[in-house]
Amino acid sequence: MFDFQILDPKHINKVIPLVYELNEGKIGVEILEQRFSEMINQNYECAVVWTNKTIVGVTGLWFCTRHYIGKSVEMDHVYILPEYRGQGLGEQFVYWIKDYVKSKGFKSLELNTYVNNYASHKFYYNQGFEILGYHFLSKL
Repeated sequence: MFDFQILDPKHINKVIPLVYELNEGKIGVEILEQRFSEMINQNYECAVVWTNKTIVGVTGLWFCTRHYIGKSVEMDHVYILPEYRGQGLGEQFVYWIKDYVKSKGFKSLELNTYVNNYASHKFYYNQGFEILGYHFLSKL
């Protein structure tokens, strides 16, 4: 059985191992801890999936108002542990997130996914997402 909830910000470091794995170890644990300690003081909440007192899924939720859609939530660092994939858990998680953000008065849900992550593209299409544009990045 799975439980979906918003993680209490004081426990934010519990998601570091999953986000570390998501980024294939390319971002160090100390950097992730420092960044998450900043994120929890911004318009950010962290949603998690629990089973047997273990976090097996995570996503960040950034709350904002955008000129093109109004009140919107952006999902960030969406990750389900590999051994829990293929069981419908991701679909349940997205459904729960949509319900949660609607209950807070938000009108849309958006996200970015890497261009070479084809499995995620199919998954998000099946969850009712559409491609709106491209995400560009310039490191300063």
